[in-house]
Amino acid sequence: MRENGRVGPIEWANAGRPLPGENTSGDRKIAVALDDDDAALFGVIDGLGHGPAAATAAMQAVDAVQRASRERLEVLIQLCHRVLAGTRGVAMTLARVDFQTNTLTWTGVGNVRANLVSKDATGVRIRSSARLAAGIVGYRIPEIRPAQVVSLRVGDLIVLASDGIAEDHLDHIDFAASATVIADHILTKHAKETDDAMVLTARHRGAST
Repeated sequence: MRENGRVGPIEWANAGRPLPGENTSGDRKIAVALDDDDAALFGVIDGLGHGPAAATAAMQAVDAVQRASRERLEVLIQLCHRVLAGTRGVAMTLARVDFQTNTLTWTGVGNVRANLVSKDATGVRIRSSARLAAGIVGYRIPEIRPAQVVSLRVGDLIVLASDGIAEDHLDHIDFAASATVIADHILTKHAKETDDAMVLTARHRGAST
């Protein structure tokens, strides 16, 4: 489960795999161009548990988000909550990048972690982390607060990871590498043997030409 691409100034990649010994993953990604390529929507969706039932819930959430991708992120999560009633439910984090304003808007429910990583004189640092609400989309969610908005700079790296990726996955990454190389490294070095795993990386490369 490896894909990559570019939307405007954003170079993105994802890498994922099912629980070892299984053929179907409940972890899915979203990477969609918006508004005539003036923005992009990224996400990682983690179906509860693993196996076919988890994959079904995750794919339904992906379909719902893609059909309504221009809606506000809070609306998309509420939409998924309605669509997924009766399924296992999912954890999900969504991130919208607006190229004109160089801003990142993100929010999530559950444990799909999202970090904005930058390079400074002392090495790689986490500049911001998405606020995640407790709950299961499709089963029980809190009132969704307005999504965070943070500034995005050329060179910044967005990393979204399901809970099948160990928490220390940002340690020792090669920040100079491409989004594809970083995603592959995180999956290879930090995927847990007890769950499906998915990571999505998105790097602001500056001018889109």
